[in-house]
Amino acid sequence: MKKIGILILSLFISTASFSQNSAKAKSLLDEVSTKMGAYKNMHISFSQTLSNEDAGIKEGDEPPIRGEITLQGEKYHLNYLGNNFIFDGKKLYVINKEEKEISITDGDMSGDDGFIYPSKLLTFYKEGYTFQMGKLKNLKGKKVQFVTLNPIDSSSDIIKVELAIDAKTKHIYKLIQVGSNGSKTTFTITGFKSNQSISDTFFSLEIEKYKKLKYTID
Repeated sequence: MKKIGILILSLFISTASFSQNSAKAKSLLDEVSTKMGAYKNMHISFSQTLSNEDAGIKEGDEPPIRGEITLQGEKYHLNYLGNNFIFDGKKLYVINKEEKEISITDGDMSGDDGFIYPSKLLTFYKEGYTFQMGKLKNLKGKKVQFVTLNPIDSSSDIIKVELAIDAKTKHIYKLIQVGSNGSKTTFTITGFKSNQSISDTFFSLEIEKYKKLKYTID
């Protein structure tokens, strides 16, 4: 009987400890979201790496893909893989310079595959995840706090997300997304500017300009 009591007490302490850890992790994410969301706009340079050991692709086998994004509320202007993605809050414009094509769709990029898209960077964690504080590490002279997010949906294409938070600035430093297919995608923020001067047309598309350049618009 005594052993059962000790077991129940141990389970209770373990559950309480996990709950406190989860609450602490969510509190940190809320702080980051509030701080970064308070900026009028953000300009972020980033690098992306992809690995999949099951497919024989190790981290570092390929050079990182570099890109940059300017965010203002839910609007964004993304330069990535040689294409421009402009979301004006209602429509998404994808400019393929190589093919000289522009596609226009209503709404943001689809989130059906579980991928974390630009306009949801500061809010994606608020639904569908459990939280756990990870390790505090020293990366390139920065103290970085890791937070692990696990999808509640067991059938999600994502099995784990790790956010690395700069402990001093409370900015996102790195996002690591692990897929159910064994892939691991890592986004590292390499440059950050806030409250920049942006023209009124930065998050819109000058269609006539591209028509003159003989772009196909769909």
